[in-house]
Amino acid sequence: MTATEFGRALRRWRDRVPPGAAGLPSGGQRRAAGLRREELALLAGISVDYVTRLEQGRAVNPSAQVVEALARALRLSAEERAYLFRLAGLVPPGPETVPGYLTPSVQRLLDRLVGVPVGVYDAMWTLLLANPLYAALMGDPSGRRGLERNGVWRNFLGPGSRVRQTPEERREFQAALVADLRTTAARYPKDRQLQLLIEELRAKSERFAELWDSGAVGTQPGGRKTVDHPQVGPLTLDCDILSVAGSDLRIMVYTAEPGTEDAERLALLGVLGTQSLVG
Repeated sequence: MTATEFGRALRRWRDRVPPGAAGLPSGGQRRAAGLRREELALLAGISVDYVTRLEQGRAVNPSAQVVEALARALRLSAEERAYLFRLAGLVPPGPETVPGYLTPSVQRLLDRLVGVPVGVYDAMWTLLLANPLYAALMGDPSGRRGLERNGVWRNFLGPGSRVRQTPEERREFQAALVADLRTTAARYPKDRQLQLLIEELRAKSERFAELWDSGAVGTQPGGRKTVDHPQVGPLTLDCDILSVAGSDLRIMVYTAEPGTEDAERLALLGVLGTQSLVG
């Protein structure tokens, strides 16, 4: 398989995905019905230049993470995804790897969850997909790369999130997060990316190392959360974490009680999107 064949496959599959189906605006002058390169780059979380070089056969040996992100953005079937991995000279991820694949049926389900913030994470809490309202609520993740997209890393080593927490709530949340990650590590002991994440966190965060060494296992619960948004103010929302049998993905959905000020602010956020009210 050659880089040229990989690039041809990307262009062919990009041309068949209508922007509206990917949650993107479909108006304006378009030379083709499918995604533009910059739109594919946005959806996959990689640079436009890299997409261009991949399509032109000038970039070789893309990582498994990049191929997975492209397959997800292009909404490939399981067979097409496996084919793209082989074109890249990679073995398609097996059952020992943390799943990062969204089936077309799950993608269609997510497409229908309009009006509510939805984020999809894998079992190691790496953000795979965020709908526009989730990005508006929690901050636009499109510029995040690598570990910056991982919720555990961000909580211990990064900027955290907009969710308001007391010191006690933060300690409890971190403990649950680490217990959840340990459960995942037991399920996927051979996943190299998961091992690297744990090594990074243990080396750089004393708090994570302390919690990890405690040996606790569990799952990360949802619950009621208050999000401090810089434009519309605080929103107190119910956070539910859904799972799909066989995928091990975490679908995080935020909803507001109807008729409340929180529901009004969430509706306003849907109008504003990720734009700022100032400047």
